[in-house]
Amino acid sequence: MTRKYFLVVVSAFVLALSTPFHALGQESSPRPDSPTPVTPTTTPPSSPAGVPSPDAPSAALRDLLAAACAHDEPSFEKFLTARNAQSFARLTPAARTELMKRFVLLDGAGKPTLSSNPSGRPDIRCTTADGAADIQLGGVELHDNIALLPLDIRDVSELGGGDPHHILMGMVRENSSWKILSLGMLFLDLPSLEVEWDQASIGGNERNALNDLKTIARAIENYRLTYSRLPGSLAKLGHTAKTSAEAAGLLDADLVAGKSNGYLFRMVIAGANEIGAPAQYELSATPATYGRTGKLSFYRDTKGILHAADHQGGVGHSIDPVIE
Repeated sequence: MTRKYFLVVVSAFVLALSTPFHALGQESSPRPDSPTPVTPTTTPPSSPAGVPSPDAPSAALRDLLAAACAHDEPSFEKFLTARNAQSFARLTPAARTELMKRFVLLDGAGKPTLSSNPSGRPDIRCTTADGAADIQLGGVELHDNIALLPLDIRDVSELGGGDPHHILMGMVRENSSWKILSLGMLFLDLPSLEVEWDQASIGGNERNALNDLKTIARAIENYRLTYSRLPGSLAKLGHTAKTSAEAAGLLDADLVAGKSNGYLFRMVIAGANEIGAPAQYELSATPATYGRTGKLSFYRDTKGILHAADHQGGVGHSIDPVIE
């Protein structure tokens, strides 16, 4: 399930990056014979009075995006790492153009217009013959020689524009200059991934919890047949070197502990009577962390009927819907 989940995420992500605002299947507008030249600068243009100049990684990314907008290969290549620059030079002209398109999500070569927002962060408008896009850079997150910069690309070809594409860019400092490291990145953000993985596994956890509840019930019934009474707790169903009424060897350690697959299990003897066949018991299974490890609460009543409902993490009840 985890592998499938990641393939879906990555496929959707690549598709978003590789599809311009105007579908590539349509005929592209004619490109200017001489694209508007862009001269990247290590010192950003002067900002309006009172507005700070962009930091070096932001200025580099701004100039790279401007070069990509104009399909200005020499300027664009200056912001590639040495290894990538060698590969870029070996690409066909069409392939080099396709790569630059991905940075602005537009088809034709355009004219970049640079400006700054009140915080001094760069804004770029790329205007082509058949559309336009606004690119806004967010604040840089600097880690030694790595800089992470979020940006929003919005189609402004029509009145009102569309929803922005949110992309995280990576820059790396190479020979005292900032170079592009990634066009959109999947970073190892374990707190976020933990929540996503939990959400993706809720259905499986719930199915396993129901099966575990049935397993516990079978173990209890086997204990009753062997010792003519109910176990006083799940602990008496566990394994030790010698099988006895105190350790019947009927359940694995996790279920004996009452916790498995993101669920908590509890046994209650009804009427405080564990003697003989008439003795009754109830079983419950509740999410260890509601909304992350599961949502349904399962309940086995004294008649052996299984129920399930969403109790926001609370214990189920015999009035809940019956399940098989």
